[in-house]
Parts: sequence; structure tokens; C-alpha cells
Amino acid sequence: MAKTARSPTAEASPPAAAEKHRSGSAAGSGLRSLASAASGWWDRWAVMGSGLSKLERAFGDQFPEGERYFGLENFGNTCYCNSVLQALYYCTPFREQLLEYYAKNRNLEDAEENLLTCLADLFSQISASKKKTGVIAPKRFIQMVKKLNEYFRGYMHQDAHEFLNFLLNEIVDILEKESSSAKVSPATTSPEKVSNGAAVDGVRNEPLVTWVHKNFQGTLTNETRCLMCETVTAKDETFFDLSVDIEQNSSLTSCLKNFFSTETLNADDKFFCDKCCSLQEAEKRMKIKKVPQILVIHLKRFKFIEQLNRHKKLSYRVVYPLELKLSSNSDDADCEYSLFAVVVHLGSGPNQGHYVAKIKSHDHWLSFDDDNVEMIPESTLQTFYGSSREYSGNTDHGYILFYERVGGNCNGKADSPEGGM
Repeated sequence: MAKTARSPTAEASPPAAAEKHRSGSAAGSGLRSLASAASGWWDRWAVMGSGLSKLERAFGDQFPEGERYFGLENFGNTCYCNSVLQALYYCTPFREQLLEYYAKNRNLEDAEENLLTCLADLFSQISASKKKTGVIAPKRFIQMVKKLNEYFRGYMHQDAHEFLNFLLNEIVDILEKESSSAKVSPATTSPEKVSNGAAVDGVRNEPLVTWVHKNFQGTLTNETRCLMCETVTAKDETFFDLSVDIEQNSSLTSCLKNFFSTETLNADDKFFCDKCCSLQEAEKRMKIKKVPQILVIHLKRFKFIEQLNRHKKLSYRVVYPLELKLSSNSDDADCEYSLFAVVVHLGSGPNQGHYVAKIKSHDHWLSFDDDNVEMIPESTLQTFYGSSREYSGNTDHGYILFYERVGGNCNGKADSPEGGM
């Protein structure tokens, strides 16, 4: 199964700056830190008197049965990692399958520690905790990330989208290696292993489809139509997320319409038509052939400005809905998605700032800011749409959106991004 380290339209990430975590943030960031510290002191004082955390008191008798809410310690500049990890933890199918993997593999004597085992161990510690709330230090996981990828070493501001792509693809690589190295014999072969692409005698009959693919992977069809002979050339490519360009005072739906709109190839961008055996003007468009279970949308807020010779953060106001409808080209039926997580970038530029996650869990929205977790009203999400003016004091913007498909099948018909699927 094909996989990509970036989404098909992802642009190069902004260059890392040699500034430490939050070092270049505006004064507001410092005030937020002071407020957070004061809040933490008050919470600890209150817990001594009541035995309950602030979050437990906020839930009251409605605290979700069996759920856990833990903040993650920041190791200097790891907010980009913490925010993505929280979004993945509350992606229920991903968490359940990761914990299932952990239960099956934790007692293997020859098991080698890798990024997947570190992540599974971290999620297991949280889900199995006797406490309902608290703070945990993902030290082993962070150490493994830095060991595997030098891009995430040091104390420079990192990109949460780049980290998400790295993490998902690294997990896929590990699962594929485990499958290919497994000694498959009549005594050890299981239906699950065969269905995952490993055949008897260790020969794989088809590409391995991991639970990462089942959750996040969709398929795009890139169609190009020659305007001379009308021949249509189609090529499929898989994706784990969609990176979409944004415009001022727009909506996610309009951004997706632009993503799937028809583009004319002419002048220096002419298309080489195999039938005409020459360069010809053509029309190009993207369609969704297969929708994913978890739809991840990356808003391209960091744009390279040639005149400035550097990346600039776009604070454009982009309204994203709580419920989203998309249609698949294969069955011409709408798929309904529900927003469950938003990774927010706080800061005025690509090389500085902070990441937090806003997550929906059991019909409640919560804010995960490293080690601080608190309940927030749903209306708070509107403050992260962006600014309608280029220069504004609001620097907190939605960056990565996580939508989960509602129901097992796509059915019903409603308005969806034009030409989208």
C-alpha cells in the first residue's frame, strides 16, 4: 500500500528557527504562561482540600465512565508533539487498535523498542491509570522521536503537521517490517496476519493494509483531460491528510472547492499527451475516489513569500464546521464527518509560538495545553477561525482539523464541495 511522508499537496515546511520554545512569542504568551502557572497552583491547593481535580469537579457526576484525561509534560519545545498525541489519543478507533496491538506484543521476548512500542506504552499508561486526571511525562517517546529524526532535535520551534506525517508513516513502516519478518508457518499463521497481507511461506499476496491505513488513508484520483483529443489520463494516489490552500474570509467548504476545482494547463505548463505525442493544453482536477474513516485537513497557514524570501503565517479567517459532508466519486453518496479535534497554532510567525489541542470527548470540548487540561465551551472554537484583518492581535489559529466519519456507511445526499468527489 502506497504511503507518503507528506500529503499530495503539502508544501515544504517552514525552516526551523534557532529560537527556543515560545521565545519569540508576543507578550500575550508570557501572560498566558503566568496565568497557567497561577491556575496550576490554585488547582493543587484546591485538590488538597477536595481530593478532586478541577476537571473532575467540572464534570461532576457526568465524568465519562472509563475515560482518562491527562496532560503531557513539555520538554522545552515539545508542544507540537503533545498536541498531536492528544488528538490521536482521543481518536477512538486509533487508540483502541493501538492498545490492542500493545496487549498482543508487550510480552514478546524478542520485541525491540521502537516508536510504536513507545507510543503504545504511553497510551496504555494513560488508559490504565487509576487516577482519572493528571500529568504524564512522555519522556521515552520524545527520546525515540529525536533519535529517529534529527529534524525534531534541539530546542527549535517545530511543525505539528510535519510531526503527524512522520509519526503515522513511521508506524506504518514498523508494522510492515514486522509483517515481512514474521515467520509464517502452519503453526503460527493466523487469519488476521493473512488478511493484513502476509501469505503462507512469508510471501505477501497483496499490499499490507494496516490499522493506520484503515483509519486515515483515502485515495485521490488525479484526472488530466487533453483539450485536443479529449483523452483522459487518470492516476490514483493515497493520502493520510489533505493540505489545502486558504483564502481570507473564507470557509473550509470553499477551500475544499478550490482544492478540487479544475485547473487549465497551458503556456509553459502544457501537458504531454501520449495519444497526441506532443505538449497540449489540458484540464486537470482532483477527485476523491475513496474517503477515509478519519479525515485530517491541514490548513496551509505558512506560505513562502518570494519578495521576503521567507515563510509568513497567514492569519486568514477560515470558518470550519462542526459537521462536514463530502461525497465519494466511487459511489456518489455523501459521507458525514464530525469534528473531534483541532490543533491550534498560537503565534505570529512560523518560527515561533506554541501549539495546543482542542478536543471533543463524550460530547464535551476540552483544551489540552501541555500539562494543563480544562473544559471549554463549544463556542470557544470560533475564536480560532482567524482574523478578518491582516494585522490583528489574534494570533491563535486552527491549523490541523480532525474529522471522524459518522456511521459505517456513506449515505444520503446533500451539498458538498463542488467537484470534490
